[in-house]
Amino acid sequence: MRKPYHLCMSGGDELICRSEEDHIRLFNCIAIASYETDSVLLADAEMSTHAHLGLRSERPEAFLARAWNLYTRYFNSRYRRRGHLGEKHPFVLELEGYHHLLAAICYILRNPLHHGVSPTPFGYPYSSANVYFRKELGKDFSEEPIRKKSMYKYLPRLDSYPPEYRMSESGIYLRESVIDVAEVESMFVTPRSFLFNMNRLSGEEWKAEQEKDNNGLDPVTLDVIENGITLTSIERMLVNEAGKANYRAVSDMELCSRIDNDIVPDLGKESVYDLSPHDVRRIADFLSSTYRISERKVLRCLAASYDR
Repeated sequence: MRKPYHLCMSGGDELICRSEEDHIRLFNCIAIASYETDSVLLADAEMSTHAHLGLRSERPEAFLARAWNLYTRYFNSRYRRRGHLGEKHPFVLELEGYHHLLAAICYILRNPLHHGVSPTPFGYPYSSANVYFRKELGKDFSEEPIRKKSMYKYLPRLDSYPPEYRMSESGIYLRESVIDVAEVESMFVTPRSFLFNMNRLSGEEWKAEQEKDNNGLDPVTLDVIENGITLTSIERMLVNEAGKANYRAVSDMELCSRIDNDIVPDLGKESVYDLSPHDVRRIADFLSSTYRISERKVLRCLAASYDR
């Protein structure tokens, strides 16, 4: 029997997505792992340093191992990197009861809001927030999928996808063909309820609702969902949730684009992972002063935590 889980795949202090292509490949690896382990994806949100997933599965650890292995092979090949990517033991939380699962899905979809990269869950392109109630919310813009034979160049394997999976021209599996949209919509019941939950503030009301499940488990809260993620403090996430984030600040992806497409080639290097510790220090000083951003943000984009 497939049980529901919240899963978190984290790179720690190292980015797992440096570009849009990385985001595309990560979701494709997640989709393939779902198919190969007979799991059902309910919700997803991929950030630059970690990914949150809602999943029904009999083998969540096998799913994580497969998805992470596929993606690590791609990432290491693209960036001339070696070794394991991210945490060796991803976070797995079993969910039990309607309110427990509902809260987890809401927190997953609201993750970009909590990390201050989008003013609403719907403004972030690398999550499933926009696949539910598409027609009712005026988002029923159907994309013409590419032909099957054109999909191969975007996939880590040629024989790992079911026929119902469709792909857009950008090379990403269309989320509505991978995710069990019907189950998630049935949980929210109406589009108004969905919008309400996407805009709710965190607080005791969420905990009280989950107590109705009487499952003996701790309620799903922001600090539980973000277990082990140090990218943003819980206090800062709550501020971001209230709409007080600086959404115009340079993003990790924008910073990585400057590093990967301009700075690294100018130094005669092929990848950020080819930089010496001295290179990293000089570039970090330059970018911190140029963009007036924290050194920690710059260093993670320079893969400074990687053992060179």
